[in-house]
Amino acid sequence: MRYLRILQHFWGTALAAELEYRGNFLVAALSALGGAVGSIFGISLLYQGGYQPGGWRFEEALLVLAAFLMLDGFAFTLLSPNLNRIVEQVQKGTLDFVLLKPMDAQFWLSFRTLSPWGLSDFGIGLGLWLFAGHRLELGLADHLLGFGLLAVAFVMLYSLWFIIGTSSIWFVKVANATEVLRALLEAGRFPMQAFPVAYRFIFTFVVPVAFLTTVPAEAALGRLTLQSLGLACLFAFSLLLFSRIFWRYALRSYTSASS
Repeated sequence: MRYLRILQHFWGTALAAELEYRGNFLVAALSALGGAVGSIFGISLLYQGGYQPGGWRFEEALLVLAAFLMLDGFAFTLLSPNLNRIVEQVQKGTLDFVLLKPMDAQFWLSFRTLSPWGLSDFGIGLGLWLFAGHRLELGLADHLLGFGLLAVAFVMLYSLWFIIGTSSIWFVKVANATEVLRALLEAGRFPMQAFPVAYRFIFTFVVPVAFLTTVPAEAALGRLTLQSLGLACLFAFSLLLFSRIFWRYALRSYTSASS
């Protein structure tokens, strides 16, 4: 309950500060809408002439795109404004003040602020998901299973991003690494089965793009086996646990830049 009250205070002050510039929301919403329309147009080009990439119907591919948009909105709202600052905290030595606070430092670094402008991407993705689900005649249980796997994907993405940010304790210039991660995640706009086998291997076992977007869509479509479901949950839990262990280990090597 203490951390929930802290979180309420964190996000309340962040929203109060951000909403002073309400015009930004309109700009962000128009930008998100334009990006979504462009993505839908790009996918539609693949389906010209009756071609179905990887055997996925157009509406099924829209589910994958919707999962990507919601994931991208989550990253823009919560991950980017918080975890990208870890590098700056290490460089300037202000991480000292975080470590001295009477709360868990990983919690502070992960949830200190948020950017509400990413909610437009999330909202558009949610609307697209419901539209595609209606066309595919998905039931409530299908949607809940898909959203459950999307929550698992959120945990995976957070863990990967936090691990990269934590590595700045040893390697100063890791900000580009998060951009590389986001660039690789762009492949999540399309079903993994549409890629050649070599790319599928990379996007499944090296950078888990498949678990982030394609697997939630497969879950909603009823194509996910219990084995795959267990593997996704185990992978997410393992990444989250590793991010915690990695953070605690990295702090042993941290030396203040301010003193």
